[in-house]
Amino acid sequence: MPVVLSLNIASKTIPVDYARAGVTAIDKRPVDGPLDVRPPVEKGGAGSGIAGDVIGDWTAHGGEYQAVYGYAREDLDWWQAELGVDLRNGQFGENVTTQGIDHTNALVGELWRVGTALLEVSGPRIPCRTFASFLGQRGWVKRFTQVNRPGAYFRVIEAGQFAPGDEISVVQRPDHDVTVELMFRALTTEAELLPRLLEAGDSVPPQVIELVHKRNVVELDS
Repeated sequence: MPVVLSLNIASKTIPVDYARAGVTAIDKRPVDGPLDVRPPVEKGGAGSGIAGDVIGDWTAHGGEYQAVYGYAREDLDWWQAELGVDLRNGQFGENVTTQGIDHTNALVGELWRVGTALLEVSGPRIPCRTFASFLGQRGWVKRFTQVNRPGAYFRVIEAGQFAPGDEISVVQRPDHDVTVELMFRALTTEAELLPRLLEAGDSVPPQVIELVHKRNVVELDS
């Protein structure tokens, strides 16, 4: 049975010299919960979807299509063996560490009931310098990208609550084949896949749709 293994938040930002914003909130730590989960409302909807969780770089994180970040414990365990280091829940900056459910092959637009909240899969996490510096791994952005285990971002469709031990169920799967993994490859290493992302409709973040259209214009003009 898929479950929430850990619910992780950062209650404050930490000043660092490696983050573009000068601060980071990537260091998420497990909490007992339950916590309220709702569409972000801070600063015009740019905040976290998890009550009490803070955002370090408002231009790159949070907001409607990145309200909640989830990562599978199974993928953390894979990385733990690969890197030879212990990785606690929340180590990748995820709000929700899950067990028993696949993020990589989830479909964009797939609906997950987590506790009493309803979440919609909206795409992958793209690695950045802050992520690499926080983990202390040289070449991390390239390595993370090559492995294709990005975890999934979610929109909050119905507000609710969840806590460690809550069940996760997939309540609806859309009629297309745009997975989190496919979107990740399209946005990182295989730009030729970008047009396929439009098959996921309104579940695709607006900035991604804009990128697809911009690429099409460039190709038509070239």
